Amino acid sequence: MAGWVGSVLSWFGSSGASGKLSGAPEDEPTRKAIAFGSAIDSAGQVVNQRTTLGLAAAWACISLKSELVGSMGCGAYSKSARGGREAREDHWLYDLLHEEPNADQTPAEFWAGQVAAMDLWGNAYAEKETLGDRVTALTPLPPHLMQVTRNANGERIYVFADRGKAERLPADKIFHLRGITLGGDVGLSAIEYGRRTLGGAMAANKAAADTFRAGMQAAGFMETGSTNLKPEQRADLQEIFDRFVGEAMRGRIVPLEKDFKWHPLKMNPAEVQLLESRGWDVEEICRWFGMLPILIGHAAKGQTMWGSGIEQLLLGWQTLRLNPLLRRIEQAAKKQLLTRAERKLIYPEFNREAVMATDSAGRAALYSAFGQNGVMDRNEMRSRENLDHRPGGEYLTVQSNLVRLDQMGMDGAASSEQQLRSALLGMLGVQGGDIEALIAAKVQSMMGHNAGPRLEE
Repeated sequence: MAGWVGSVLSWFGSSGASGKLSGAPEDEPTRKAIAFGSAIDSAGQVVNQRTTLGLAAAWACISLKSELVGSMGCGAYSKSARGGREAREDHWLYDLLHEEPNADQTPAEFWAGQVAAMDLWGNAYAEKETLGDRVTALTPLPPHLMQVTRNANGERIYVFADRGKAERLPADKIFHLRGITLGGDVGLSAIEYGRRTLGGAMAANKAAADTFRAGMQAAGFMETGSTNLKPEQRADLQEIFDRFVGEAMRGRIVPLEKDFKWHPLKMNPAEVQLLESRGWDVEEICRWFGMLPILIGHAAKGQTMWGSGIEQLLLGWQTLRLNPLLRRIEQAAKKQLLTRAERKLIYPEFNREAVMATDSAGRAALYSAFGQNGVMDRNEMRSRENLDHRPGGEYLTVQSNLVRLDQMGMDGAASSEQQLRSALLGMLGVQGGDIEALIAAKVQSMMGHNAGPRLEE
């Protein structure tokens, strides 16, 4: 199973899950409940990572965010002497983050799995394989099998349940991504703190499913009149009614004994606001996972799926939610993968422009503005569109008939006043720019007309 789904779901059935740390409960259901962060919500639902993925809204939020980050690509760059940046495809960090994080995963699968783990557990872990100071591979570790603690010297220690044994790993052997944190060693899990919201959504889904499974038939009471039923008679009566429950039994007739009357419990979905609560649950789940409901196909009342307003919402989500997430990952990669000396020279960065790759109008407007204001040359634009370079495309231009920046004010590039003068003389038919000859000819042609003095006079 590829992508974040395979990375995350494989942990639920991983062989390491069968092991337990020292002091863990012997009872298997209890151990699994603790391992996966399970708890019984006030709505009576078991809430953990697996059951949360059973909610369509939670699946859509986690899938969209993780797949988006996985598709952006993370490269390695260095600061150039002129103040810009240079792509460092020759550095080992580029090979690790952009080409091959480990032997089993593509970069998109690795980053998608890490982001999904941050949403589900609040933390994502990967074991670092090193060769000297160079990190050669990042192997993901199931977050529910990891405990973070401190030793007597205050150093962070990672205790991993590996096939029934507790393996203690130093901090320099683990690549650790934390979600929202209050300054502690681990990130906070949205599932743990949003358990009541998620449990309510699960209960609403179960109620809806049970209603349809019963063929939309309501429960009720049977009035037997003055007849007192014996226990075996009650059991037989309940067995008869059970035969008429279900979609296939809808419309069938149930024979009743004399004086028996049916009193249904009237509790239809409209009265308990089942439909409204399920719509509200989608918006609440989106809040817990930092997602706009419109992005997962849930439009609020009076809101359409398209239009300039939605575009602005998307840009706002990218700025306020997506960019801080990318910055957190970039800073963690820089701090945990590079030595102190290399951090001053090399830094990782996600390709944020990949988000707007499908917006051809937006790209055209951006390139036009960059080209007319000397921000980017034509060959740089062509590179971003996977086009080959053209001769002369390496020069920066500005919006003065697109004059090269290095020729501004030189003889080879006329000023705007000179261009206006040349255009005016050309319109008047003057050759060589002799404006004085033009004036003299015009004066001579006018002399002697309309009773004026002759030129000789």
